[in-house]
Amino acid sequence: MEFTMKENSFVTEFEFGTLEVSGNADYGFRPYQLLVSSIAVCSGGVLRKVLDKKRIKYEDIKINANVKRNEAGVNEVTDIHIHFVLVGIDGTDEKIAKALEIATKNCPIVQSVKDSIRITETFERVEYE
Repeated sequence: MEFTMKENSFVTEFEFGTLEVSGNADYGFRPYQLLVSSIAVCSGGVLRKVLDKKRIKYEDIKINANVKRNEAGVNEVTDIHIHFVLVGIDGTDEKIAKALEIATKNCPIVQSVKDSIRITETFERVEYE
């Protein structure tokens, strides 16, 4: 990856398009937003694959991520809580919990940061929307 400096941000090009990153949300995605998004979406994608492999049917997966930062330090991310809202899922809570555990162990982004950021995960089931 190569990033080019602009007045208020850095920019790079990927297959999907342009990514602009800045410490100021007026000029691009903030680095912590990308970090949290990567962790949440990686977890969700792996969870989807695990559910599919275990033949646990679901209608949709929504992800909520709550972030805690250390304002006394350099405002680093210290904790991320990921809450999965599983719409129309038909597995037991025990099977879903096991699938989530497998997903956590197999998400490369979570595994990359697990020793420096505390990551917790929960889920809830909702009926079809």
